[in-house]
Amino acid sequence: MKILGLECSAAAAGAAIVSDGKLLSEAYLNIGLTHSETLMPLIDTVLNFAKLDISDIDLFAVSNGPGSFTGLRIGVGTIKGLAMGQNKPVCGVSSLKALCYNVKNAEGLIAPIMDARRGEVYNGLYKWDGDTLCEIEPMRAIPVDKLAIECFEGATFVGDGAAVHKARLRELLGDKAKFAQDAFIYQRASSVAMAAINEKEVNAEELLPVYIRKPQAERELENKIKGENKE
Repeated sequence: MKILGLECSAAAAGAAIVSDGKLLSEAYLNIGLTHSETLMPLIDTVLNFAKLDISDIDLFAVSNGPGSFTGLRIGVGTIKGLAMGQNKPVCGVSSLKALCYNVKNAEGLIAPIMDARRGEVYNGLYKWDGDTLCEIEPMRAIPVDKLAIECFEGATFVGDGAAVHKARLRELLGDKAKFAQDAFIYQRASSVAMAAINEKEVNAEELLPVYIRKPQAERELENKIKGENKE
């Protein structure tokens, strides 16, 4: 099975093709351009490198949250359009679960973290049991210091949030805080494609982004309405 995986839940964008569990090609950009500018060129690049046509793809996978609201919408919209055009299934992969595939050889607790700003991170807790990824704590938004308390026995941190909060986690946990190697600390499209092998396929129409928080504009509107109601 050939899987096209897309990752644009954070600042960087990536595309990768995996065939029967083997990575064929991967491309990654983090140069300040929007995902709408970079995603289709990345897809064309990985298809060309793998000497494949879009019609050769059997499953279209994307990280569908948590993460950047705009990035998730672009990624989900793109993968749905491609899948519908080929009449093929899609797969939404948790951005946090996908990060665990960056550190598949890690022992003990894995703490994927994505920067959620305001002193919080998007996080879930997981462990590998052979080739099976076991969920210990479901995804949530949590303050970094509180997460450190939950990981007092030690954890491997991975994700853009691990890079942002590395100093604080080391301060709180010392050598109990382990981190993915620099080449694997950020979100990767190849991990999305690999994770999709073990996830449920759905029709393109069913795929939606997964938000832990409401978009900022929606939160601000709700706060404004609450303030007006108090007057």
